[in-house]
Amino acid sequence: MAKRMITQETFDAAVRENMEEFEMDTDEALKDAVEQFESQGVNLNCIIQAVPPVSSDGKQEPTHEVLKVLNSLCIVKDSASVQDVKADLKRFTELCSLELAQRYLAAQKDAYPVILSYCKKGVEEQEAVFTALSALAALTNGQPDLLNAEGQQFLLNILKKYKAESSVTRVALTTVRQCCLKHEQNRQDLVKAGILPLLTGAIKQHGESAQIVKEATAALKVMTFDDDVRVAFGQAHEHAKMIVLENSGLKVLIGAAKAHLDNTSVLSELCATLSHLAVRNEFCQDICDLGGLKLIMTLLAEGFEKAELIRQVFSAIRAIAGNDDVKDAVVNAGGVQLIVIAMNRHMNNSAVCEQGCACLSVLALRKPENCIVIMENGGALAAVQAMRTHTNSINVQKQACMLMRNLVGRLSNLSQPILDLGAEDLINQYLKTHQDCGDVGKAALRDLGCHVELRELWTGKHGSLTQ
Repeated sequence: MAKRMITQETFDAAVRENMEEFEMDTDEALKDAVEQFESQGVNLNCIIQAVPPVSSDGKQEPTHEVLKVLNSLCIVKDSASVQDVKADLKRFTELCSLELAQRYLAAQKDAYPVILSYCKKGVEEQEAVFTALSALAALTNGQPDLLNAEGQQFLLNILKKYKAESSVTRVALTTVRQCCLKHEQNRQDLVKAGILPLLTGAIKQHGESAQIVKEATAALKVMTFDDDVRVAFGQAHEHAKMIVLENSGLKVLIGAAKAHLDNTSVLSELCATLSHLAVRNEFCQDICDLGGLKLIMTLLAEGFEKAELIRQVFSAIRAIAGNDDVKDAVVNAGGVQLIVIAMNRHMNNSAVCEQGCACLSVLALRKPENCIVIMENGGALAAVQAMRTHTNSINVQKQACMLMRNLVGRLSNLSQPILDLGAEDLINQYLKTHQDCGDVGKAALRDLGCHVELRELWTGKHGSLTQ
């Protein structure tokens, strides 16, 4: 059930009432108001949970600082330059960067058109546009609905006009990424307007800048998302194809990675983006041919101590190994051994174990010879240990079961060695713990040759269904 919402004014009035009518001190009044609203099922994520500041004469201020700064910007909007209000813009940026509640309240009071007007005012001066654009980036973080056609065009113009200037480019890229996250219409509008070559161009022009490479790569990745629940069918696949075929995205990303081999954060983002672009069989092969597989294997071998990097490397392997030739290339390059070593090193990390099991599962699919390599190198043992370690992680349990199914699918003689590791008891425990996700577990038991309990479930007027 959706939680109830209140306005900032309602919350502030409740806090003031506690202080004035019930003589509570500020901390007690605030705590009581929060508890009262939460007990009524009110969502306070977009509410500034603070007492408005006290003025010099001891009276309570009627508003929060972010609105006072916004009001100052509004009053002189038509006459002041960005330089005139530089201090207020910077303070507005700082406040909006604190939390979603600050920028949500500002947006509710029509901050977006005010900030955008200053962005357009300062477009001819680098320092001015950087200051105003930083405010826009802070305001739109988590609020992509704010961006309109005028704002989209402004961002495109900035990326073209200041393509050689790193600081402005970085903030513009951040704004693009934020405004496209969970917003399919913004993605489609910007792609149609030509954002993709600007993103790949930024990577090529600023290839030595870790911040720009990371932001532009993340923006490309977001263009391939299908995360807007308001849209039934997005353009994620089409956008991925456009990035690869029309903008040489794979070559650009793999080339950029080679310049940042010591930067885990950049490499993680690049691997994550490659996994989102491997949407066609030939793209998977292209990544391999361009040196991407060699790079990924190097990262896996040399960076196995870094959990986040390994998780993204696993994600990339999982994606490109959808191509059967790439499966063989990964195995021949010693990928199975490296995956198992990394899983064992990070056995307490559920995300790494999930992706590791998924990698091995993909490598085993339709490849009996790969299954033997996985068994010989302890892949099944690592999956069983992951199930034992992460009993409450549905995703780890599912991926481990999928791996076992793929291992025995064409080599039934592998069933007993897997069962000897204790797989049956762990799968049965998974079925008891996660009863609503039992299909994969039951299928794994069946393929392993174990007893599977079938139940007849009543489904209504159409009769019964056995599972």
